[in-house]
Amino acid sequence: MKKIILSMLVIATISGVAVAQKVKSSAVPAPAKAALLKKYPDATKATWEKEKENYEANWGGKSGEDMSVMYTPNGTFVEQVAAIPVSSLPSGVAGYVKQHYKGAKIVEAGKVTDAKGTIMYEAEVKGKDLVFDEKGNFLKID
Repeated sequence: MKKIILSMLVIATISGVAVAQKVKSSAVPAPAKAALLKKYPDATKATWEKEKENYEANWGGKSGEDMSVMYTPNGTFVEQVAAIPVSSLPSGVAGYVKQHYKGAKIVEAGKVTDAKGTIMYEAEVKGKDLVFDEKGNFLKID
């Protein structure tokens, strides 16, 4: 029984670490790269990550991640995330973090717009991306 639990723990840990993997531009399907450059022509120096079956391009700012966009392998837009100041998050976000992550600080923040135009917000806390709606209500951990 201990071996089974240990094995499950190892698998869960590996799965959590392997959520996003950096990939070379040459490994990104051509339709995804073409869709990026068509919509964001200034993203010529994007770095790529693979998240599950999708591809995320990151570019801009000092960290090279002020903007990120995710596409399916066939070039269908999934979502974009634009970095924003932590102070620009909806007011409910800070309260949620204070209540559920005592003493933790929000490291980064982003405004997320999905393919349907729905706007959400991400707050990175303790290495997790917490997702909130436009009013600051917690939705999920991404």
